[in-house]
Amino acid sequence: MGKRAEALELAVLGLLHDGPLHGYELRKQVNSLLGWGRAFSYGTLYPTLKEMVRRGHLAEDETIDTSGTSRSGRRGRIVYKLTPEGKERFTELLSAAGPSSWDDEQFGVHFAFFGRADADTRMRILIGRRSRLQERLEQFRSALNRTRERLDAYTLELQRHGLESVEREVKWLDGLISAEQRTNTSENNHSREHPLFPTSGSEPDRPSDHEKEKS
Repeated sequence: MGKRAEALELAVLGLLHDGPLHGYELRKQVNSLLGWGRAFSYGTLYPTLKEMVRRGHLAEDETIDTSGTSRSGRRGRIVYKLTPEGKERFTELLSAAGPSSWDDEQFGVHFAFFGRADADTRMRILIGRRSRLQERLEQFRSALNRTRERLDAYTLELQRHGLESVEREVKWLDGLISAEQRTNTSENNHSREHPLFPTSGSEPDRPSDHEKEKS
């Protein structure tokens, strides 16, 4: 399965994790999630849905009205819902934190469902993505230095725009990584809290007047 197809599969599974959706609404939400630059047509989405149904990751039902017939006497809309196997597949894809999850095709989808991923997975993907972009920065800078004198003003400006875009994302990732580290440290400190060693935000019990007289 290609990177684009795997990103689409993860997006579908993640969106259906919250509840069933019919095909039209699912397509709108998938395209909204993945962005206008990677919009999926019906011709791309529906074969993917059929394949996921065949593999048992999705189930499909035809919507019907109260009379028990399809709406307006026509074929109803197909509603897709996640199966237990589909939930397992979603967890499997979401926890994959290897190099493919750092790529442009998949990083955004993984990030969209970070709320359901564990802290270690989030951190590995963020650090991996930053490493991938830092490599890209070096390539941009090296290419720009080699060709600067041969480029016209517009091509040079386009190169600079690409460089600045990557620099902005690296800065954004640095902030996210720092936030994750602070959250993890806070959670670890809380889990190690002991009643005899209160946290810095709490005040120790003050001795009573009777205990002062003893001392």
